Amino acid sequence: MTPTSPQLTEHVLADRVLGGWLGRIAGNMLGKPVEQGEVWTRERIDRYLRQAEALPLTDYLPEPPSREMESALRSEWRACVRGRIHGSCRDDDVDYAVLGLHLLETHGSAFTTEQAGELWLLRLPYLQTFTAERAAYRNLVNGLKPPLTATYDNPCQEWIGALIRADVFGWTNPGVPRRAASLARRDAVLSHTGNGVYGAMWAAALVAAAFTARAPRAALDAALTVIPASSRLARVVRRVISLHESRLNWEETLATVEEETAGLGWIHTVPNAAVITAGLLYGDGDFTRTVTLTVRGGLDTDSNGATAGSVAGVLCGADAIPAQWTEPLEDRVRSAVFGFDGVRISELARRTVELAGR
Repeated sequence: MTPTSPQLTEHVLADRVLGGWLGRIAGNMLGKPVEQGEVWTRERIDRYLRQAEALPLTDYLPEPPSREMESALRSEWRACVRGRIHGSCRDDDVDYAVLGLHLLETHGSAFTTEQAGELWLLRLPYLQTFTAERAAYRNLVNGLKPPLTATYDNPCQEWIGALIRADVFGWTNPGVPRRAASLARRDAVLSHTGNGVYGAMWAAALVAAAFTARAPRAALDAALTVIPASSRLARVVRRVISLHESRLNWEETLATVEEETAGLGWIHTVPNAAVITAGLLYGDGDFTRTVTLTVRGGLDTDSNGATAGSVAGVLCGADAIPAQWTEPLEDRVRSAVFGFDGVRISELARRTVELAGR
């Protein structure tokens, strides 16, 4: 029997949107302790897990198995490992989803790039921005307008920041990847150029396509249609797909792509998109396998875990996400976005569904 695309009834849409929020937050929390790509390589992450007797990984990271491992973790690790999680930690990967929701509620889908920048200044503390976003924020304060905010004194224009802001445009445009990508582009050009912008368009389309896709591969194929086929981002995604089709295992695929993207750095959009793509393909629709493989892939682990978790959560829906990922979150988000700290995840999802239904 040929599988069919799911019908987006009101109940299914609500379940898928909540799955996206929960998946993003859980994936972010999973990757947060080991977010430093030059330190936490794939090999070191797996060594940590072997020492903690946690391979295969099926839950949040266990407590560090040694003093040496503990000293290399991010300082927030104590609130992100299994048994210690009580609601989500604050993180920019979640802040931008919250801020994007506020942007759409305030200005609608016709928002301008300038309006997105104004909301940054009003709602987001400067010291909670990083890399390209901090450069753009500084440029906004100094009176520059887009697209100069992205290009002036900004060496991070193709890094992953715009990609992590894109999910909300997919959640609010279920099954319409091209429209999701168009909104993501309008947001992304505030701080990014080139593959940095394409990464946001790709991620938004990937999330939107997941609402009606039969499997991760179908969502990936749809997302590739919204970015230039000749871009380095599109080429690396196609490369991972071809290696997966050739039946290389997950480790061999990532090792191959790592060699081919050497020199780009661990926060660049292109190698991180490869890790996300591999996590989705080798995860094959299983939420736990998708987020754990993606985080074990290294590089920007919390951002990659968040994006892969969002896509996997939309594909399977909130009801199908195993309880070990959702119950510790206690339906609560910590956020640096003014007015949103402590908001319930279910409330964010409800408001997102309202936007999707307009």
